[in-house]
Amino acid sequence: MINIYNTLTRQKQPLTPIKPNEVSIYVCGMTVYDYCHVGHARVMVVFDVVARYLRHLGLKVNYISNITDIDDKIIQRANENGENIDELTNRFIQAMHEDSDALGVLRPDTQPRATQFIPEIITMIQVLLDNNHAYITDNGDVCYSVQSFTNYGNLSGKKLEELRAGERVNIDESKQNSLDFVLWKTAKPNEPNWDSPWGAGRPGWHIECSAMSTACLGNHFDIHGGGMDLQFPHHENEIAQSEGSTGEKFVNIWMHNGFVRINDEKMSKSLGNFFTVREVLKKYQPEVLRYFILTSHYRSPLNYSDADLDSAKQALTRLYTALRGLSDNNIYPDNNYKQRFQAVMDDDFNTPEALAILFELSHEINKARVDNLPLANQLASELKRLAGILGLLQADPEIYLQGIEQDSAAIEQLIADRKTARQQRDWAEADRIRDELQKQGIVLEDSADGTTWRKI
Repeated sequence: MINIYNTLTRQKQPLTPIKPNEVSIYVCGMTVYDYCHVGHARVMVVFDVVARYLRHLGLKVNYISNITDIDDKIIQRANENGENIDELTNRFIQAMHEDSDALGVLRPDTQPRATQFIPEIITMIQVLLDNNHAYITDNGDVCYSVQSFTNYGNLSGKKLEELRAGERVNIDESKQNSLDFVLWKTAKPNEPNWDSPWGAGRPGWHIECSAMSTACLGNHFDIHGGGMDLQFPHHENEIAQSEGSTGEKFVNIWMHNGFVRINDEKMSKSLGNFFTVREVLKKYQPEVLRYFILTSHYRSPLNYSDADLDSAKQALTRLYTALRGLSDNNIYPDNNYKQRFQAVMDDDFNTPEALAILFELSHEINKARVDNLPLANQLASELKRLAGILGLLQADPEIYLQGIEQDSAAIEQLIADRKTARQQRDWAEADRIRDELQKQGIVLEDSADGTTWRKI
């Protein structure tokens, strides 16, 4: 039985699907106005592993991850670029797919776009108005009345009194309460808008996910996931909207992955301290980034640094080296590795422990390789099968390792060229090579014993 930490109840609980042997999952996806950064990659990889593992257990998984393609940031970026909003969002949706494909992330079963669900959004807002959970402001916006929903704050552990006293909120004189949030925004000049019973306008961000998730999965589904930063107010607002409109429990289990951090700060576009997936993949193979993400439990913070990625690269290389020269014959040894692997994954998807078991298995392969080649082949098949559940070790070992060796060989050749240039007193060429390597994140350290290199 798999146990998952539920943010709402603040404890682990067994996954008991609403429909026997079927699991419905909704994960908040990208707002497509820029390239994906490593924080987005973590969400993609974490919930890709969740879906992969549940399918490995024999469950039928319906995995939905939305795309927000209408939003204040999207409008602002399109105006800054002087381009059409559809052109902007389509370009970054394509880029998002390229990044996720590179990371070995399987496409969700459905990726609904907010602009495709305007009728469902309007219907949900009308029901909230009819149920006295929403009201029309003097300026024509439709707002949700937070005070009308008794359980508001249960997910985040926040109380309305505390929020009023200390939470940073946008002050809007047209709202009945400063904590109320917009469901429908009145149209502004030169912005996209749709007709509605309350006039031309566009949806607020929070209502989009409520409408898309319930339209795709029904009023009540198994798992809702996303980054920890969405817990409040986005997911809190989703509960209020969804349960306020349907009268049913919205979600059984809420899953939130931890932040990716740089120098003890959350990686985010707003702070300007982010690395895009594309930037990282210029220096590291995609599977290295995927492995790095899985080295930390999904609920824990993940510290980003080149040193950590270098460690991930070395570890992944050791696993591929264990497979080198062995055949995957789909014959598995009689041991308890699979049971132990499933036991740690059943415990809230504990990928660090799962990786540790893969390394134990690789050590067994290296020992068996010496005097029992048939057993080594069986163990290699087991390693590849278990790693595949995490989306790892899917490349041909020879091809992967050749790529690693070629990277190091290219750096060593440049260092040798620089040494020759220095011997010939061609200082300009020596400096050019040093600067070229530095642009690649390679620092050279000269000493009496020669030149060594390291990544920064």
